[in-house]
Amino acid sequence: MNLKTKDIILVALFAALTAIGGRISFSVYLVPLTLQLFFCLFAGILLGAKLGMASQLVYVLIGLLGVPVFANGGGPSYVLNPTFGYLIGFIIAAYIMGKIVESLKNISLINMMISTAVGFITAYTIGIPYFYIIYNFYLGKPLSFIASITMMIPYMIKDMMLAAIVALTAWKVLPLLRRTGAAINPGTPQKK
Repeated sequence: MNLKTKDIILVALFAALTAIGGRISFSVYLVPLTLQLFFCLFAGILLGAKLGMASQLVYVLIGLLGVPVFANGGGPSYVLNPTFGYLIGFIIAAYIMGKIVESLKNISLINMMISTAVGFITAYTIGIPYFYIIYNFYLGKPLSFIASITMMIPYMIKDMMLAAIVALTAWKVLPLLRRTGAAINPGTPQKK
């Protein structure tokens, strides 16, 4: 990947925003309520597949190197934290969402809602089973898979509302970025 200075700055910016989103948190049950997924969704939609994924990968790597950017700290042992699966999900979600947006000829609210829904679903599809596995088999605390899902409902509701905000914002901003040529991954130009 041949990165321009602008691309490097945007990747760093969204990695930093995700880190800030992880530090703005409060816990309900066992998982902190954060804004990490909110910034992950923005990264995927606004930066596209490669740069969006790169921003989330940089964020996770910085945390694994020991910088306390995750909601509960950082360091290599964080992979054994039940919530680490969501961080893996952020990387994959940003990539998939970016691919969806890059393929769009026209930006519509429905397309943006679908893209953010796919990102949301991806993060939770990876995060919940990871949580279940670490909680049961590493921490040795019995928790049913259904309980792992139902205890995430408050987080899902919060993240669905934030995903709607991302979709509404992208619906208004992306066409402007494409028209002005400022879009990172402009897709096919829109018809005028």
